[in-house]
Amino acid sequence: MHLASALLFLASLPLGLAGKDKGKPCKKGLNTLAKQAGLKYFGSATDSPGFRERAGYEAVYPQYDQIMWKSGEFHMTTPTNGMKWVFTEPERGVFNFTEGEIVASLAKQNGFMLRCHALVWHSQLPDWVTATNWTAAELRQIIVNHITHVVGHWKGQCYAWDVVNEALNEDGTYRDSIFYQVLGEEYIKLAFETASKIDPHAKLYYNDYNLEYPGPKVTGAQNIVKMLKTAGIRIDGVGLQSHLVAESHPTLDQHIDAIRSFSSLGVEVALTELDVRLTLPANATNLAEQNDAYKNIVGACVQVRGCIGVTIWDFYDPFSWVPATFPGQGAPLLWFENFTTHPAYHGVAEALTNKTTRGRARRAQLRSA
Repeated sequence: MHLASALLFLASLPLGLAGKDKGKPCKKGLNTLAKQAGLKYFGSATDSPGFRERAGYEAVYPQYDQIMWKSGEFHMTTPTNGMKWVFTEPERGVFNFTEGEIVASLAKQNGFMLRCHALVWHSQLPDWVTATNWTAAELRQIIVNHITHVVGHWKGQCYAWDVVNEALNEDGTYRDSIFYQVLGEEYIKLAFETASKIDPHAKLYYNDYNLEYPGPKVTGAQNIVKMLKTAGIRIDGVGLQSHLVAESHPTLDQHIDAIRSFSSLGVEVALTELDVRLTLPANATNLAEQNDAYKNIVGACVQVRGCIGVTIWDFYDPFSWVPATFPGQGAPLLWFENFTTHPAYHGVAEALTNKTTRGRARRAQLRSA
C-alpha cells in the first residue's frame, strides 16, 4: 500500500476501524504498557539501513528512526538478518560482524535490550556449509567454531540468543537440514552446550514458527526442551515466532494452552517475530480480523506467567518480509506506510491493559497458574 492509497484507505474506514485516535499511537507507548502488565519489554526487530526491504526508502528513515528509537514504543530489538550465518561467516573461518554490529550498536546507543538471532538454522547459510559432504567430526568442529566466534563477539550484549532456529517439520519430526543429516539431534545439544559455555549469562532459546497453538509441532518443541534438560544442557526459553494470518488465526485459549505447555517445563516464553499478514487489499473486515489476532496472542502472553516479552518483526509495513514471501499478502505490522497506526495497534494496547479479560483478579489468577 503506497502513501496516497494508504491515506485514501484510512479516510474511508469507519472511525472504529481507522483507530480510536485516527491512527495515532497511545500516549504511554507499548513498552510502558507491557511493563505495567508484568512483561520485561515490548520490542521491534529492525534491519540494516539500505538493505533488502529498506532499500529505496531512505527518505522515511528520520521518521522511522524516531518511532523505533525515541518514541518509547519499544525497548527491545532483534537484527532481522545481520547476525545470521551467511553474513557472520561467509567463508569458512572468516568472520564478518559488520552488519550485525549496525543494529547491536544502535541498541546500545539507545539503551535497548538486544535479542540475538540466529546461530544454527537451515536457511540463509553460505554455500560452503551446504555444498560440502561433511564428516560428523568436521561438522561438529564447524558448529563449535561458528558459535564460539559469533557468541563470543557479542558476549555480554545479548539478553538472549536464538541458538537453534526452525529445527522441526509441521508434524513435529526433525527437519532434514544439513545439520540433522550429518549429526542427527546431536547438533541441537552441541549448539546449546557450546553457546552456554561461551556466554553463561545470555538466555538460550529454541525458536520456531507455528508453536502458537497446540499440535504436533508444539509437542516436538517440548521434546527438544526435555531432551536438553535430560542431558543436563541449559535451555532457558522457547521463542514463538508468531507469524500469523489475519483470516485464520488461533483463539486466545489456544495461545494460552500453547504458552503454558512450555512454561510448565520450566522455561520462559517470548513472542519473538510477531506479525499478522492479511490478503491485500486491506479493508475494514480483514483489519478487524488482524486486530483480533494481535489482541489474542499478546493477551495470552500477558495472562500466562512465564511469557516475558513481545517482539514484532519490524513495525513498519514497507519493511516487512511478507509481500516478497507471500505474494498477494501484506500489511502485517502496526504502522502503515504513512506512519499512521493499524487498528491492531490499539488491539495490542487493549491486551496489554488487560481489557481482553474480566479484570485484575482474572489476570492475577491466570499469571499465577
